[in-house]
Amino acid sequence: MTFAGGVHPPDYKELTENCQIRTVGAPKQLAIMLSQHIGAICRPSVNKKDKVSAGQVIGQADAFVSAPIHSPISGTVKDICLCSHPVLGRAEAIIIEPDEGNVSKQICAAQFDSNFNPDKFTAEKIFNAVRDGGIVGMGGAGFPTNVKLKANPNSPIHTVIINGCECEPFITCDYRMMLEWTNQILAGTLLAAKALDARNIYIGIEDNKPQAIEAFEKAIAKMAAANDIKVVAVETKYPQGGERQLIKSILDIDVPAGGIPPMVGVLVQNVATAAAIAEAVVLGNPLTYRVVTVSGSGIKNPGNFYVPIGMAVGELIELAGGLTDEAAKIAKVILGGPMMGFAIADLSIPITKTSGAITVLTEKEIGSIRIKSKETACIRCGRCIEVCPMNLNSTKIAHAVKHNLLDIAEEHKMSACVECGCCSYVCPADIEVAGYIKTGKILAARQKKLMPK
Repeated sequence: MTFAGGVHPPDYKELTENCQIRTVGAPKQLAIMLSQHIGAICRPSVNKKDKVSAGQVIGQADAFVSAPIHSPISGTVKDICLCSHPVLGRAEAIIIEPDEGNVSKQICAAQFDSNFNPDKFTAEKIFNAVRDGGIVGMGGAGFPTNVKLKANPNSPIHTVIINGCECEPFITCDYRMMLEWTNQILAGTLLAAKALDARNIYIGIEDNKPQAIEAFEKAIAKMAAANDIKVVAVETKYPQGGERQLIKSILDIDVPAGGIPPMVGVLVQNVATAAAIAEAVVLGNPLTYRVVTVSGSGIKNPGNFYVPIGMAVGELIELAGGLTDEAAKIAKVILGGPMMGFAIADLSIPITKTSGAITVLTEKEIGSIRIKSKETACIRCGRCIEVCPMNLNSTKIAHAVKHNLLDIAEEHKMSACVECGCCSYVCPADIEVAGYIKTGKILAARQKKLMPK
């Protein structure tokens, strides 16, 4: 059982799949964005020259759909100013200089074992800890997790699915967490299910990750509280990690167009988010660090790193040995993976809560992943329609956006596009179909803001 459409790009995971997660030393400086999630932007709760401690709230969330921001380190607020943002272009950030001798946060996975009991925690305590810890979806979406864990009698959640697919090429941060942080992920999974009183729990992992599947099966057998969790090996196919696609593959349920998983009684969480839930609830630690894969043949020493949120992309690349000689001549630096990530030109852009990878592609990889070079005329082959996991007519939407016909683009369900990039990947004319659709969404949102109320 699987979803319709999808593609099979080369995965290139062999570059980092055997690289254990490494902690990094104290950063030179952190630029912590006040916009790292879907919802209301945080307001600064510190001022220039203030001393801050590790874990202190520095960005206050005043809305329900928002998440507070915390300092990963102890240091001094150097400035509060506009900085480069991978999506917004420029956005407000808090610049923090670390104290001399500042010690990096250590990985806490060893503090979770097979004796974990979720019944020690009430639903209210779980919700409050996740809210106060600033936990958001770490698979890329960045939706505040506390909102998802708020029980709604009108849309009760019967099933929790933990997403361990990690179908994007090059990225292995989730895979390494599944191998190294297994008990912590299971603890977060059980806490999420407890908060929502969900009866069914599944962990979906692509069948090209047998070691991760085995790790969870062994851990579940030892953890009495986790005996009802089912590990499901799903087909290796991109974008299997999309929540709609994973729900279809595991439960054979279709989330209606324009709808969300809670409408069908399902909660989907990334494995990194589950780990963060456990750390926030059990240990009281806010989300200030995350695992990031630094990969691509343009990197001298690819690996998986446990880094403070706010560290510059360029500094993290340096920690991975820097760029190769070939990459120094021609390369594409992507925040994320090659299918859904953002190409960036400014290496001062900081890591955020949703930044799972930095991918540096050389000319050879740019060709094999089919990063577009020169667009030619559409030949009406229909390949984009065949691979679209949302069953959209991608080319009609793209053409409508290209000619500024946003009403027609909306008629063809532009807003239902999940921006997976499958259409661009298969296009023989090298048309950046997904790019046009992304642009169309931005333009439509701006138009909506300008419309009189």
